[in-house]
Amino acid sequence: MRQCYGMANRADDIPVSPRTRFSLGSMTKLFTAMTLLRLRDDGAVELTTPVVDILPPTSRPRTLRSDVTVGHLLTHTSGIADYFEEETVGDDWPTEFAALWSDLPVYRVTRPHDVLPLFSNLDPYRSPGATFQYSNAGYVLAGLVIEAVGDMPYTEAVQRCVFDPALMTDSGFFAADEVRPLTATGYLPPSEPGKPWRTNVFAMPSVGGPDGGAFSNVGDLERLVEQFESGRVVSPATVTEALSPQAEIDETTATGYGMFLAGEGRARYWYSEGADPGAEALLWRFPDLDVTAVVLSNVNDYAWDIGEAIVDTIKGAAD
Repeated sequence: MRQCYGMANRADDIPVSPRTRFSLGSMTKLFTAMTLLRLRDDGAVELTTPVVDILPPTSRPRTLRSDVTVGHLLTHTSGIADYFEEETVGDDWPTEFAALWSDLPVYRVTRPHDVLPLFSNLDPYRSPGATFQYSNAGYVLAGLVIEAVGDMPYTEAVQRCVFDPALMTDSGFFAADEVRPLTATGYLPPSEPGKPWRTNVFAMPSVGGPDGGAFSNVGDLERLVEQFESGRVVSPATVTEALSPQAEIDETTATGYGMFLAGEGRARYWYSEGADPGAEALLWRFPDLDVTAVVLSNVNDYAWDIGEAIVDTIKGAAD
């Protein structure tokens, strides 16, 4: 069942449709992890390899410890300093995120390397492997690792390793100045009462990267789940590994490689989520129930309420 509400383009009164492509925010990290795992399956990289053995000094933080591995990046256990603290920002986080680009103009952020100045001189929080702490910067480095071992741009690697084998023909990394059909515009509330809605064009990098910003739609994400779990994106053994707990988050939640794990029994599930200014994306997969739930939005503060209601209904059906 698919339901659509609201406008993909408010200026021209174009409604959301089942094929509308939305910015996914940090759900893009799922694609980054799957790409690295695919490259590992192909023998191009090992998760135990130190990042400093792959990336030259010009493509990594000056403060990067020599014991941070590729696997640490994918499980948010690298201990490196982040450029945007997900856990400490307040309710006005879209404004705080947009402020990142006041000194680093969004039109100059088109490759993973362009984000390095935001955290390249920050000291690590702690030694790697000790504690889970959500890290955008860690996934930026994961994208740089992909470019180094795959010998191609990050976006091309995701296309070859994930989008193509998963039959995701509507997905991609769309630049802010590209006119694309069936693509939702991300919206921010009016700056003050009576003013018009604003787009997120100045609040986001002009091209998405390994930590966030890819575009997709419900159909493509459903195909991704099917093709991933069937072993067509990565090997069946790697699927099992990715969906196994790699680091504990709290008493009820763990992280695999690129996705989070929760629930138990028939109600166990894995999930991915993302939020950027003018974008929210949620995906839950209940393997034992063969149920996939996806919520995509081009405004903030609505997707989670809808998603929680859906998940509660699914969990209730599992009892």
